Amino acid sequence: MRISKRKVVIVGCGLVGSSTAFSLVTQGICDEVLMIDINKEKALGEVLDLRDSIQYLAQNVKVKVGTYDDCGDADIIVITAGAPPKKGENRLDTLEASVRICKSIVDPIMERGFDGIFIVISNPVDIIAHYVYKISGLPKNQVIGTGTALDSARLKNFIAEMVHVDPRSVHAYSMGEHGDSQMVPWSTVTIEGKQFYDVIQDNKNLVGDVDLDELVSKTVKGGWEIYNRKGTTCYGIASTCAGIIKTIFQDENKIIPVSTLLEGEYGEKGVFAGVPAILNRNGAADVLEIHMTGNELTRFKESAALIRKYIEKVAELNI
Repeated sequence: MRISKRKVVIVGCGLVGSSTAFSLVTQGICDEVLMIDINKEKALGEVLDLRDSIQYLAQNVKVKVGTYDDCGDADIIVITAGAPPKKGENRLDTLEASVRICKSIVDPIMERGFDGIFIVISNPVDIIAHYVYKISGLPKNQVIGTGTALDSARLKNFIAEMVHVDPRSVHAYSMGEHGDSQMVPWSTVTIEGKQFYDVIQDNKNLVGDVDLDELVSKTVKGGWEIYNRKGTTCYGIASTCAGIIKTIFQDENKIIPVSTLLEGEYGEKGVFAGVPAILNRNGAADVLEIHMTGNELTRFKESAALIRKYIEKVAELNI
């Protein structure tokens, strides 16, 4: 008899990778976390530090330094390694370097017979997730980019602060590119069932004049507000990734806006983009198609077109 383990491998032990491991360990989401990095001493340092926390946690999660030989029987592999943008660059400026790093990771993993789920954090995440899907040969449901999951959390925080409610009571999605072209289908945003448009209308004294475009801009710039102050973002994306993994392991059928392959949904094909998706033990099991206004759909398609442009650039690189 074989009792399966919830085994997660994290490739990349920078602040994002180590924070993701910390989130998994402190929440007891999995049984085993393996950490891989080109800098083996850095990986070992993170592992030793994480092990020191186990005594005061609810669950003894096994934390180890891993190699690609450990990936064959992993349930989930998280790719955080990539080329961080320099000052003045955006996520798309790092594309070629990130693609080359990604290939150096995915090829040896697939050679070990991996048949689990890839979760891609590395930016530009929509394009890198599509690239992982292409070179891995895995079914589309087994390759997930974190997409606009974190952007949506930021959006909810801004809305909640404006109307003085718990952000978990706000239901809203940022969709499309995890980048400057992302959009928000405002017609679908609610606060515990009440349309956001109605909340604005009924609470003029509380919210004043609301600039929806400015809210989208704040959401887009949210990561950069952090990056410009501390040099990176890590806790938000780590918690986002841990939440996705928890949803998969617990087979929750929870809807999270992640980057997944579109095959006709929203009139788009062959592109990874941030959309509400149903997540369970099969990965991104299905896409939830929400009804948008004509203008909202146009904005979404413009964002998808930008992602597609860069996917085509990756194909031209012939890496």
